[in-house]
Amino acid sequence: MNAIHHGGALSERPYYLPTANEVEVFRAAYKQKLPLMLKGPTGCGKTRFVEHMAHALGLPLISVACHEDITAADLVGRYLLTGGETVWVDGPLTRAVRQGAICYLDEIVEARADTTVVIHPLADHRRELNIERLGESLRAPDSFMLVVSYNPGYQSVLKDLKQSTRQRMVGIEMGYPPAAKEIEIVMQESGIDQAGATDLVRLANAIRKLDASSLPEVSSTRTLISTARLMKEGLTPRAAATAAMLLPLTDDSEIAHGLGEIIATYLPD
Repeated sequence: MNAIHHGGALSERPYYLPTANEVEVFRAAYKQKLPLMLKGPTGCGKTRFVEHMAHALGLPLISVACHEDITAADLVGRYLLTGGETVWVDGPLTRAVRQGAICYLDEIVEARADTTVVIHPLADHRRELNIERLGESLRAPDSFMLVVSYNPGYQSVLKDLKQSTRQRMVGIEMGYPPAAKEIEIVMQESGIDQAGATDLVRLANAIRKLDASSLPEVSSTRTLISTARLMKEGLTPRAAATAAMLLPLTDDSEIAHGLGEIIATYLPD
C-alpha cells in the first residue's frame, strides 16, 4: 500500500525545533513504554517531530497514513498468493512489533473504528499484538513504541477517537510555533533570509485569524516552507504565496479574492 512508509533508521536527524516540553514528554513515554497521542492542526510538524525523535532514540520508524479504507489486515498482515503459494505477509504494525520499532499511525481518526481496536492490547499493560489468522500473539519488545496523531479540527460525531483508545495514551498538544520560532524554522528549512521569513509568518498569522466557518483550514508551517522554497527559486513573494498558500486552501473564488488581498497587503510584488 502506498499509504505505508517502510522506514528504517534515519541517517541524519530531521530538523525539529521544540516549542514546549514535547521532547521530554516523548522520552518519558518511551522509557515507561506508554503509547503516545499527538494532537494538532495540519502541517504543524507532528510527523517531523516523530521522525526527529525516532532518530534521537536510535529506532527504526514505520509510518502509516491512515484512511477510511484501511482494514485491520492492512495493519496486521494477510495471506497473499506468491509464486503459486499462499504465504503470510506481515503488515506494518506487525513488522514494527517484531523489529522493536516506532509505529506511527498518522491521522488515526481517518481509519475505521473497528480497525483501531487491534491496537488496544498493544496500548495497555499487555503490550501484545494478537494475530488471529496465525493463532499467534506477539509480545512487544521494550523498544517498541506506538504513536498516533490526529487533527482535532476534523473531529465530528462520525470521526473521533474512541475514549477506550484515547485513555490508553499519553497526549501531546501541538500547534503552530510562536512567531519567532516559526521564522527560524522557515529560514532553516528553505534558506531564505530573515526579512522574507518574517513577512511570511506575519501573513500566515493574519490568515489564521480569519473566521473558521469560511476558511476551516489555515496556512500551516508546511505551506510557509513551501512558499519560501518557491521564493528561493526566484518567484516573487506574492506569486509564491498564491501557489503554495492561497490555491491549496480554497476553491471558492470569493474567499480566494479575499486571501489575495491579504497576500498583497503583507508581501511585496
